Amino acid sequence: MAALNFALWDPMDVPAVDSYADFYDRHVETAQRIEQLGFHSYFIIEHQNVPTRRITAPTVFLTAVARATSTLRIGAMMWQLPFHHPIRLAQDVATLDHLSRGRVEFGTGIGVHEHEFIRWGVDYYQRAAMSEEALKIIKMAWSQDEVTFEGKYHTFNEALPHPRPYQQPHPPIWAAVHSDAAVEFAARNNYNVAQNIDTDEVVARKFDLFRTVWKECHHPGPMPRVFLQRSMYVAETDEKALEVARQYSGASPGAGTRFAGAIAQTRVGWGSHARGMGRDSERPDDAARAKTMEQSRIDFDFSVENGLVLVGSPDTVTRKLREGQQRIGYDLFVISPMGRMPAEVHDRSMELFSREVLPNFAH
Repeated sequence: MAALNFALWDPMDVPAVDSYADFYDRHVETAQRIEQLGFHSYFIIEHQNVPTRRITAPTVFLTAVARATSTLRIGAMMWQLPFHHPIRLAQDVATLDHLSRGRVEFGTGIGVHEHEFIRWGVDYYQRAAMSEEALKIIKMAWSQDEVTFEGKYHTFNEALPHPRPYQQPHPPIWAAVHSDAAVEFAARNNYNVAQNIDTDEVVARKFDLFRTVWKECHHPGPMPRVFLQRSMYVAETDEKALEVARQYSGASPGAGTRFAGAIAQTRVGWGSHARGMGRDSERPDDAARAKTMEQSRIDFDFSVENGLVLVGSPDTVTRKLREGQQRIGYDLFVISPMGRMPAEVHDRSMELFSREVLPNFAH
């Protein structure tokens, strides 16, 4: 069985911020704390036009994290490629790689929320093709002294990008995937792969598909890495962990709905479809995922039984991680806070995890 590393995914998702300066400082301190606890890496996510998601400039924020840490690997899962000038992003991430002395993980994705694209005048339905072209250019900018390129979305005439990244040939590239088509794209291009929403059963099938397609492509080894993100809460006993976690689950009173809130009250709202993904909301895979998300919101036990939330004592969590690694094949397990859990409650869970669970996977 492959070695298992652990990361924190920091959503930075809060309804209101009194001081952005203080808010960013607190989250830099979060990264420092998990480095001290022995974690491998720290991830954030880029969102645009989402008032509760407080990171719109991920590379800038991660630069602060880089200078406040020394061993922790850092990245966004994901940078939304359609919203970036590809050579500017290549240069920004390469600079971050130097400032961190080679600790960047480059998570890429196309975005899922239609309203974010509408508000910037970007064609939502071209996002996959835009991202594929952007990633091709980024890799050119990381490996060539000049970039001449004529594509559908970008044209460059002897662009002179620099610097090249600190890591050679470039930082690890991750593809955040949901659909089978995205899984196959990642496998064909030999990218590391990341997932976070589907049930364990569905994730296992998709990662099996990834490995099958990857092997069919006859890439040189090693096999790319596999990232799985889950909410987690650890307490001294299973009973206490379940009791506390249930209070802060999506199924608890006052949790609200995914597509309510401030965005729903705006003129653009969530876009042309109530589930926020335009006509893509009706694609079979996306519709099935929407049902999973809705069921997890109303039924805490469903979330636990299907691996969407990992809850228990240190012994139980250790056992479930080993079983999940055997079944699904992840080698980077990424912990996210339960959405409504107070920071101090989550922090106690992380400290217990670092003392009682993480040493079981030392390598």
